[in-house]
Amino acid sequence: MNTNHAQLEWQNNQPYSSLYGDVYFSSDSGLAETQYVFLQHNHLEQRWKNLNSDIFTIAETGFGTGLNFLCAWDLWNKVAPKNATMHFISTEMHPVSFADLEKALSLWPELASLSKSLTEQYHDLFPGWHRFEFDQSRVVLTLLVGDVNRTLPELNAKVDAWFLDGFSPAKNPDMWLQPLFQNIANLSKKDTTFATFTSASVVRKGLESVGFVVSKTSGFGKKREMLSGCFSSAAQVNSSINKERHAIIVGGGLAGASTAQAMAKRGWKVTLIERHEALAEEASGNPLGVLYPRINAGDSQLNQMAAQGFLHTLRMLKRIPIKEESIHYCGVLQLSFNQREKSRIESVLASNNPFACEVDAVKASELAGTPLNVGGMFIPKGAYLNPAALCHALTIHKNITIQTSNCVLNLKRENEEWQVWNETMIVARAPVVILASANDTMLFEQTAHCRLQPVRGQISLLPATSSSASIKTVICTDGYLTPANSGYHCLGATFSPNDCAIDVRKQDHQINLEMLKHLAPAIDTYTPDQLEGRAAIRCTTSDYLPMAGLILDAQALKQQPPRPNSSSTQLKKMDGLYINAGHGAKGLVNAPICAEIVASLINGDPLPVSKSLAGALNPNRFLLREMGLKKLATSLIEPS
Repeated sequence: MNTNHAQLEWQNNQPYSSLYGDVYFSSDSGLAETQYVFLQHNHLEQRWKNLNSDIFTIAETGFGTGLNFLCAWDLWNKVAPKNATMHFISTEMHPVSFADLEKALSLWPELASLSKSLTEQYHDLFPGWHRFEFDQSRVVLTLLVGDVNRTLPELNAKVDAWFLDGFSPAKNPDMWLQPLFQNIANLSKKDTTFATFTSASVVRKGLESVGFVVSKTSGFGKKREMLSGCFSSAAQVNSSINKERHAIIVGGGLAGASTAQAMAKRGWKVTLIERHEALAEEASGNPLGVLYPRINAGDSQLNQMAAQGFLHTLRMLKRIPIKEESIHYCGVLQLSFNQREKSRIESVLASNNPFACEVDAVKASELAGTPLNVGGMFIPKGAYLNPAALCHALTIHKNITIQTSNCVLNLKRENEEWQVWNETMIVARAPVVILASANDTMLFEQTAHCRLQPVRGQISLLPATSSSASIKTVICTDGYLTPANSGYHCLGATFSPNDCAIDVRKQDHQINLEMLKHLAPAIDTYTPDQLEGRAAIRCTTSDYLPMAGLILDAQALKQQPPRPNSSSTQLKKMDGLYINAGHGAKGLVNAPICAEIVASLINGDPLPVSKSLAGALNPNRFLLREMGLKKLATSLIEPS
């Protein structure tokens, strides 16, 4: 995961690209240039004053210093309706470093408050999708780090206005190719506008060839001409948003609470139903959970989930009203305790991973606060926290109503509305239902084809001693050990597939204590008889990827099997029925970003991850594979 930062030179206090031999913005006035080229020629002020939609999406080629984004944000704050959301999507091959970003943005003190908000979140920009939220999620930036000809085909969005920025075609010919123009057209709606600083014929002809009406007009400053225009070839896009913005969420653990928050912040009324007397009573009820990305070398979908989910959760924690004492940003230490882990850690460190740094046994011991025999890698931004406190913080929102002690047993669809039943009666009804009920999801007729697997896990609570109290970071091997919290260390957890009992067992304490010998040998003085603990049932999948998305009609699929070359749009769906489940031991990393994926699909927002990654989370994938439909099994299923 090479960050591949832009190589900048500073000439007369202006950033200059060493690679492309070009400036980032006009030396006369970069701010005025952006306002003239991109804001004025996309007619944004007039369009936003008369906006009749809840969402407006801008897409940009070349994030650069973020000036275009800040200018759009500034204008949005001044003229757009207060209940609308601006999505700003930008793709960037070489993101500028944090230091260069700060230096560049300091040139515009009039944007200082917005610049500060951006720089507070601008970090760890490895290749892939990054989502930043501002102004209570009224402004959302999705930054795609990578080659534009690879990122745009993976983007799931419908764009209202294009900022075609980036270095000039003469300086950066590899960007301004025919595939770029076709990707722009594929993501555009009827009457989508564009503007660009260049007037090069390759750009004009490329845009015209895919359906844009292109006009030349006077350029900014010394530049004689520029291009602008609109798209005329697409059919009008129908919104997937239901008229009644009400969603029922079944399950009050981390997946359900995250999904409730993701929907509520979009203005949806949410009814969250939990069968226990309080939220987070099952796997999310463990006293402590560890937040860190479990990654390998390479660009697998598991790695993408780990990296993007980790950063998403870190950013989310800064936005929600969770008490400081519920989170401990102490870092996470992963030890090379056997050859397999040693090889994995070496491969991760060799890949320039932005999260971790190498540590030897001496440094590891210093970081941990206890003598260790081996080194490994340290993740400074790792943390441990109270999952129940997180669930409660996520559900503090005026749009969320919580029903506890209500067991949902049946779902029925009638008149484009879902009815949620307990044993005898309807407890709620809404156009949308999201199942975040872990393994119980398979008990519903509509989702019985979702192959979820129960895994029992038991943690052990170790009373802190004078020697153990010095431990100051989370230590991981084949299990984990936290620093002391409220007088106890959390040690765990066992892994027992298809065991659904939640009794606390002495033999499981012994298994955890065997792990302690690797984790912190200096405090290996406990016996099973002196330990308390907690057992819970995790919900996982055979491929270790969670399930997040729209449910298909399994009965209809079996009665009329689609052809292998069918499109995902041809599959019969359970309209309004979604799932967020199967997170295993990675709920803190996976559940919140999966909630954002599901909420984005329902609300018609740009997705926070690539289409490929969202497709890999297809909750119908095991059924489709069994039917020989391997391509469809990894396709993104979108609402009708």
